[in-house]
Amino acid sequence: MISKAKLKELAGYKLAKHCDEDEVFVVEGPKMVEELLCSAFQTEVICAKNEWIESHRDAVVSIPQVWEVSDEELDRISGLKTPNMVWALAKRQVSAEIEHRGLILALDHLQDPGNLGTIIRTADWFGIRQVVCSLDSVSCYNPKVIQSSMGGIFRTHICYTTLAEWLQECPLPVYGALLDGDNLFQQKLPAEAVIVIGNESKGISPEIQKLVGHRVSIPNIGGTCESLNAASATAILCASFATAKK
Repeated sequence: MISKAKLKELAGYKLAKHCDEDEVFVVEGPKMVEELLCSAFQTEVICAKNEWIESHRDAVVSIPQVWEVSDEELDRISGLKTPNMVWALAKRQVSAEIEHRGLILALDHLQDPGNLGTIIRTADWFGIRQVVCSLDSVSCYNPKVIQSSMGGIFRTHICYTTLAEWLQECPLPVYGALLDGDNLFQQKLPAEAVIVIGNESKGISPEIQKLVGHRVSIPNIGGTCESLNAASATAILCASFATAKK
């Protein structure tokens, strides 16, 4: 049985500062926790209903702390409106250097956690395994990012760095999604490139625009909408690059 003191300790991880201090992140729900257990991330704690634990005995045998909890106890530590069977605490990974190969997404001051999670999920779908984020972008360990990535977070190498410096050193061609760019669908796109996505409201910053060698735009065929959501635009760009005839 889990103690009240332990529940209080784990409930503290609803606050980002406690997760940051201990370099951990929260994963919730059967699908996401199963993805976590299949990944290279180290799971520190599992809190789950009895039926979930019984059906995952082999998978959790090496985890340091596994606690059976009631619905009420799960609700106390969960950050979800409707807790779902299992809650886990995992260790963050130290970000290694990005390899200059294949397609790479570069995110400039992306702020919305739902957008980042969806972008990671999209990258995963198209086999893009590297994402570079500016230091002022939302954390990939934000709970909303984790949930909306639908497991992509565990298969995508995400690095936070000074984006301008990294782009200056990167030998790959740099493409940027800009409203005044050339029609994306009329370009011959390379198999290896950096695709820059800008901030949700301001787009790519002036500093980063100077480093974009190829300005492309998604044609506004309808002519009524002012702009695309950052995650939607990323999906179109990823599909175009990933399926282009080389």
